[in-house]
Amino acid sequence: MAKDLKVRYSDKELEEFRGLIEEKIEKAKSHLDLLKSSYMNDGNNGTDDTSPTFKAFEEGSETMSKEANTQLAIRQEKFIRDLKNALLRIENKTYGICRVTGKLINKERLKLVPHATLSIEAKNMQK
Repeated sequence: MAKDLKVRYSDKELEEFRGLIEEKIEKAKSHLDLLKSSYMNDGNNGTDDTSPTFKAFEEGSETMSKEANTQLAIRQEKFIRDLKNALLRIENKTYGICRVTGKLINKERLKLVPHATLSIEAKNMQK
């Protein structure tokens, strides 16, 4: 009974994934910097001389915008952390192995979601 199943991705494949993940980390970091700078900016656009109604509306909108940016920043930080954890799995040569089934996660799935730790099969079992 020959065993044809690959138990892990080759070093060459892992290096390809490393490049993809490092690129995604850089993009995610620059997006995070943009988010942080937008919610740290005081946002005073010279509305002091406009009507009080508009000013109140703008302040409410600004508060909502800051909250939304904060939530986006938190999600972006988690995404970066997940990607860095994926790099650790590459180092350990455990990258791309489903933590539930122990099988290799489909390469196309990893290209779309490089920090995935579950195969589609395992993900569907969770539903």
